Amino acid sequence: MLPQEVIRAKRDGRALSSAQVKEFIEGLTSGAVTEGQVAAFAMAVFFKGMSADEAVGLTLAMRDSGTVLQWDLPGPVVDKHSSGGIGDNISLMLAPMLSACGCYVPMISGRGLGHTGGTLDKLDSITGYNTTPDNALFSWVTREVGCAIIGQTSDLAPADKRLYGIRDVTATVESVPLITASILSKKLAAGLQHLVMDVKCGSGAFMAKREDAQALAKSLVSVANGAGLKTTALITDMDEPLAKVAGNALEVLHAVRFLKNELTDSRVHEVTVRLGMEILQSTGLATSEDEARKSLEEALASGEAAEIFGEMVAALGGPTGFMDAPEQHVRAAAFVKPVFADDNGAVTSIATRELGLAVIELGGGRRRADDVIDHAVGLDHLLGKGFAVDGNTPLAMIHAKDEADYEKAAAIVKAAYVIGDTPTDYSPILERIAP
Repeated sequence: MLPQEVIRAKRDGRALSSAQVKEFIEGLTSGAVTEGQVAAFAMAVFFKGMSADEAVGLTLAMRDSGTVLQWDLPGPVVDKHSSGGIGDNISLMLAPMLSACGCYVPMISGRGLGHTGGTLDKLDSITGYNTTPDNALFSWVTREVGCAIIGQTSDLAPADKRLYGIRDVTATVESVPLITASILSKKLAAGLQHLVMDVKCGSGAFMAKREDAQALAKSLVSVANGAGLKTTALITDMDEPLAKVAGNALEVLHAVRFLKNELTDSRVHEVTVRLGMEILQSTGLATSEDEARKSLEEALASGEAAEIFGEMVAALGGPTGFMDAPEQHVRAAAFVKPVFADDNGAVTSIATRELGLAVIELGGGRRRADDVIDHAVGLDHLLGKGFAVDGNTPLAMIHAKDEADYEKAAAIVKAAYVIGDTPTDYSPILERIAP
């Protein structure tokens, strides 16, 4: 098989066979296919798309480019994946909640991308936590604790890593078939049996338009099930921050307080529980929505989910007493100050992406791939849509390195909020996508 013939076929809009895709991905992994050929292939797919069968073939070929984990566990092996947003720390709560309900959760997560935060960057804020263990430790923690949240290892779907690096510099990241294969190849390599996708939609999401989020969600569900992984998706709102915080250590502390029943955050609670309900019903651990919700709520109320999270942190190198005094094991920002709106009224809309950029401006995200993150900085007490604003109610508290950084972030935050007269209230769950 000549790589240029595969590229030619896709360039001309012809469907590729599974054998053609498999051989091309094998060449990508071994280096036999050049960077220019990979770039041309990605651009051809970007413009011509792929059928569901082609996308399944691409996903399986990328899965098989490295190790595929095998599990022998007494419960279902499950995971959740988000397409990314602001204040989205759901993974930190949902993994231990699902474990408390009888699932095993080997969660392979990513770092921040663009304006969005990354689960691994959040966990890196915990002293000693190892986000890159070897497969032996990853497997042991999953088996003994019930969940393990780590990063992609070099031997899991290595084809994805090379393909993504080339897509990132050739303006082909937004291709739905390539996004689908990138996400699902890693999930399949992790040996999952059930998956729920959280596809974000709105001003703080990569898919700002509802129709684009629907297209991605439908592609993920179709291809995952076609590849043998039982999957559903929820399209959720990202027209405002999901949690009332944005920033690595701040989101970890928020997750700990949530798990310990020390705070109320209704949007986070509803999205977390609804995603968990999808998994419990998919696995058969719950036979109805009511039973699934009751199990998840009990995992929280009993403190079992909090205990499991603490065990996971300790098993992956973090402090053994983390849940008792989490503030002692994450860095705090040196300068904390509120930012206020210029007008009174109610929050009518938020340019949510700008809040993510404010965190990056503070040093809590990357401008370049090799940037070192300041895990302590960020925003908390963020107001959501519909909240009343006056001279005594800040839009947010800014956690910064110094006053100069505070001033830059404060200007971005103020500009992101639109203050008007009519408050709004709506569900964060927009749509469910099933096979």
